Amino acid sequence: MMKIPFSPPDIGEDEINEVADTLKSGWITTGPKTKKFENQITSYCMSDRTVCLDSCTSALEMTLRMLGVKRGDEVIVPAYTYTATASVVFHVGARPVMIDCAPNTIQIDYDRLPYLINSNTKAVIPVDVGGVPCDYDRVFEAVNSKKSLFTPNTPIQEIFGRAVVLADAAHSFGAKRNFLKSGAMADFTAFSFHAVKNLTTGEGGAVTWRKHPDLDSDELYRRFMLLTLHGQTKDALSKTQLGSWEYDIAGPYFKCNMTDITASIGLAQLKRFPAMLKRRRKLIEYYNRELNDCGVSVLQHYSDKEKFYSSGHLYLTKLMWQEEDYRNEVINRLAEMGVSANVHYKPLPMLTAYKHLGYDINEFPNAYDMYKNEITLPLYSKMTDEEAQYVVACYKKALEDS
Repeated sequence: MMKIPFSPPDIGEDEINEVADTLKSGWITTGPKTKKFENQITSYCMSDRTVCLDSCTSALEMTLRMLGVKRGDEVIVPAYTYTATASVVFHVGARPVMIDCAPNTIQIDYDRLPYLINSNTKAVIPVDVGGVPCDYDRVFEAVNSKKSLFTPNTPIQEIFGRAVVLADAAHSFGAKRNFLKSGAMADFTAFSFHAVKNLTTGEGGAVTWRKHPDLDSDELYRRFMLLTLHGQTKDALSKTQLGSWEYDIAGPYFKCNMTDITASIGLAQLKRFPAMLKRRRKLIEYYNRELNDCGVSVLQHYSDKEKFYSSGHLYLTKLMWQEEDYRNEVINRLAEMGVSANVHYKPLPMLTAYKHLGYDINEFPNAYDMYKNEITLPLYSKMTDEEAQYVVACYKKALEDS
């Protein structure tokens, strides 16, 4: 019996050598390699600027704080997502307004979105589940249609003149839609480089943003630096310059910077990233062929004429016309055969924390319908053809036996 993990990191000699070089350099915290990684992410995404942080969660929260989102404000988030998307809204004191999925899809109900926007709405956080980018044209259409209701509370909110679109792109680094890469589709985009992500730094994240004619990108970067380094006006690298020890504290802010050690892993990963994406696509296409006649539906990662191109992060399947008990039995059967499967996601209103806050899954029937029979199969760039064949064989057998 083979043992198939769910999503092990793809780490090789390039990453090991890059980290060793950093350890030998004498500079291991935020420094030259973090700045290099930021610049390379900006170039890769074709965005305006990037700030690397310790997680996607920090990237989301610091962006909300930079925008001045606060108590009394509202931020629209999907009900079908991981908790980080909504928890950061609570962290800044605002209220998450949850939106259901559209019928038979993991993406938000774009038709419903305009009706949730009001004068308190300061941001919308769409989520690129599985690596498939959302339809950001529809999101911008919705926020622009409600510009007359927008009430700015800060200078940067006044510049945008509408609810800001902040993409939770934890899954979609490397994805494209309408010839734009993830990182250049939304006003701001937050990435995750967690251990299970397509591109990893072990732990880590980044926020990147599009160019705006009325935004000073250097000033925006400086504000992010203040928020993420205790409000200190000089980082450790700047203070190493002769006679440059003195600094000030602009505010009692936060500590969530990326280190050069983790950035080193990312730099090596970026060099191999095109090949890693190519391998994921090959595996997804194999899964699609083999599961075509199994009575399951699968997440569409690649559209005709390449209108959108997924990062291939997760392989989501749905057991059509089945319920939770059947889904759970299939996952147990897979585990007995050595295959690790998962569920993405248990909707937020089903979780204890959000139940206690008054959210009710009965108000989000489409999210529940997506969840109740969803199974995510193992998918990772180091997966061999033999391992993929074993996963398919076990999945078919589990479906037969359950």
